[in-house]
Amino acid sequence: MVRTGGWQLAPAAIGWLAAGVVLLALGLVTRRPDIVAIGVPLLLGVAWSTSSRSQRTPSAQLRGEDQPTGLSDEIKVEVALEPAELPTALTLRVRAPGHRPAEALVAAESRTLTATMRTVRTGRRELFGLAHRAVGPDALLSTAAVTDAPATMTILPSARSLTELPLPYRLQGLTGPHASRRAGSGGDLHDVALFTPGDRLRRVDWRVTARLNTAPAVLGNPKGAGPRNAGAGTAPSAGGSAEAGAPRPTRTISRLYVRRTFATADATVMLVIDSRDQVGPRVATWGDATQLREDESTSLDVARHAAVSLARQYLAVGDRVGLEDLGKLRRPAPPAGGRRQLQLLTQQLALAEPEGEPTHRQRIPRLPSGALIVLFSTFLDDDATAMAHAWRRAGHRVLAVDTMPRLLISGIPERLWIAYRIVAMERVDRITRLAAVGVETLAWMDPERDPGLELGLLARLRGRR
Repeated sequence: MVRTGGWQLAPAAIGWLAAGVVLLALGLVTRRPDIVAIGVPLLLGVAWSTSSRSQRTPSAQLRGEDQPTGLSDEIKVEVALEPAELPTALTLRVRAPGHRPAEALVAAESRTLTATMRTVRTGRRELFGLAHRAVGPDALLSTAAVTDAPATMTILPSARSLTELPLPYRLQGLTGPHASRRAGSGGDLHDVALFTPGDRLRRVDWRVTARLNTAPAVLGNPKGAGPRNAGAGTAPSAGGSAEAGAPRPTRTISRLYVRRTFATADATVMLVIDSRDQVGPRVATWGDATQLREDESTSLDVARHAAVSLARQYLAVGDRVGLEDLGKLRRPAPPAGGRRQLQLLTQQLALAEPEGEPTHRQRIPRLPSGALIVLFSTFLDDDATAMAHAWRRAGHRVLAVDTMPRLLISGIPERLWIAYRIVAMERVDRITRLAAVGVETLAWMDPERDPGLELGLLARLRGRR
């Protein structure tokens, strides 16, 4: 960003130069040395400023990093200043979409300034723009205004806190955080069964074994024999000779019983996001996404937020989560676990965006067997509905999440109102058909229902429909 020889006369220097030339010429013509004495310092000042200028010009550069929106919805960018070898100043003008430009005159020192903006939008976007001009110490020299390219930043979606989440009908794996329906190594009691080869001795339930072994045995003299000490001259006990010579009954352990438990397993979850369209809360802007404001969340912003919230909770308990994007014809992110998988999914969700007109997919994506499929879509066409039907027929548990934002339909023209009513009725019909075939539905932005509570209710419905 360092340029040499970029200095030029500022408007003030041009005024000095013009005034000095006029005064000098006027003094020479009228033979007035006092007028010449007024014009010469102006010319000398311009000459001195030009000869003593810095060999390079100061500059400014934007530095933006990927960052989440957070609770305050603030996005920050750094403005790095690079000074010249002589004291100078910089005039900065920072612009951001949906905000008024901010201007400042700062000393050109080696430092970093911070600019902030508020937005609820996420994804890969061009946010900040910078224009700067260098000014000499006497304001007689300046550079041409330099406009840098906008800073392209990836705004990562934030996640909300969730507690209970639904699980697939069939759990997989040999270990995990959830109790499965098969017997194995776990914590919850399955049943008590006879000891068989392969069972571990530490699983023997000695209380049940002692209670269920009912075959009696007698310890003492054989039948017809007298007391062991008969004739030895010993005195009988206080309880009488009959009690002293009575046999002592006991039990022999002929069968061992073990406690069998339910095995634990992990869940496989596939997040399917429909990024083929992006609509805002104002119906009038559905045909032009450039009219969206920074304080308006689109359907894709809602889908990113919901998907990241679910992914974080599933991965936090040890499940495996994958991602499929219906707007891109590429291989899905395979299910995996861990913090690195959460970072990968968050980055891919932030980069999901419409690419031209929505395209029809000829093939339904093949997802892992037995996985829970969570579909995030606006259901403005039949493609997402048909895929949910196919996955449900294949035996998957499917959860359809409606990501339509809260709409603002007041004040729109009558023709637009009629078109919206037709689209809204078609959407309702599609969601109703999904519920009829066993697909569980959830509206993420429903003002009357909390999605966290709705997911908690779905988590208790584990049986296959």
